[in-house]
Amino acid sequence: MKMAADIVLNGPVYADVPKPKFAPGPAGTHITIRGLTKYFAGWPLYENFDLDIPKHAIVSVFGPNGCGKSTLINMIAGLIPIDRGEILFDGKSLKDTKIGYVFQNYREAMFPWMRTIDNIAYPLKLEGRSKAEVDRRMAELVASFDVKFDLNRYPYELSGGQQQTASIMRALAPNPEVLFLDEPFSALDFEMTLFIREKLQEVFMQTGTTMLLVSHDLEEAVYLADQVLLLTKRPTKVAEILSYTDARPRTLETLSSPSFVAMKKLSLEIFQREVRR
Repeated sequence: MKMAADIVLNGPVYADVPKPKFAPGPAGTHITIRGLTKYFAGWPLYENFDLDIPKHAIVSVFGPNGCGKSTLINMIAGLIPIDRGEILFDGKSLKDTKIGYVFQNYREAMFPWMRTIDNIAYPLKLEGRSKAEVDRRMAELVASFDVKFDLNRYPYELSGGQQQTASIMRALAPNPEVLFLDEPFSALDFEMTLFIREKLQEVFMQTGTTMLLVSHDLEEAVYLADQVLLLTKRPTKVAEILSYTDARPRTLETLSSPSFVAMKKLSLEIFQREVRR
C-alpha cells in the first residue's frame, strides 16, 4: 500500500486514474502528445501536457530556464521515460518510427574508436544495409554537406564544427521521419553556426523531414522555424505557438525583414511575460 510519503517522494500513483480516450490531432499532425506527465523528486515538470506537432515542419522550442525544453524532446524521442501519457508518431508508436537525434555535446555523441565515416554509417549498418547501399547513402550525404574534411580521420582529430557536421550527417543517414536537435549550435563558433543552420535548412527543403529544435538563441529559433513553441515556467505548459511563414530559403536578409523582426519581438514579449510570472 502506498503511503502519503511515497507519493511525495516518488510522484503520484496513477493506478486508480482512468486512462482518458486518446484524441487525435488535426489533419497534418505528425507527433501527437496527450496527457504527458513527468515528475522529478516528487514535483511536476509536465502534468497532463497536450501538444500537436505538424508534419513537414521545423518546430523550435523556446522557454524559460528550467522549464524542461530538452527534457520534452528527450521524452518524445524515448531517451527519458515518462510517468504517464501517450505519444504517437503519425498514429504509430516510437518503436515503429525512424528518428534521428543531434546532441548538444557532439564530442561525447561520437564513438571515438571509430573513424568519422564509420560513425556516420553506423545507423545504416544497424539496419542491415548492404555495402553498396551504405556507400551510396554516404556519397549522397557528402555531396549534400559539401564535406571538405577527411572522413577517414577519428572524431577527436576534427574541429568542433566538423564533429557536429558529422553528427548531423549520422542522424540524417537513415532518412529519419523525425529529426531531434538539442541545442546543436551552442558549442560552435559563429561561422560554423551559420554553415550548419544553412545546411539544415537545405536538408529540410529537400526532404521535408519533421524537425524539433531546442535553442537558447531566440533569433536562431525563429529563423529556422515554421512554428515557435513557447513554454511557460514549470509545471510547464504551452504559452503560445506562433507560426512563422516567411518563404525559404531564408537568408541573412531575412534577419532584417519586417516580418522576422515582428516575429522575434512577439516571441520575446511572450517569453518575458512568462519569465516574470
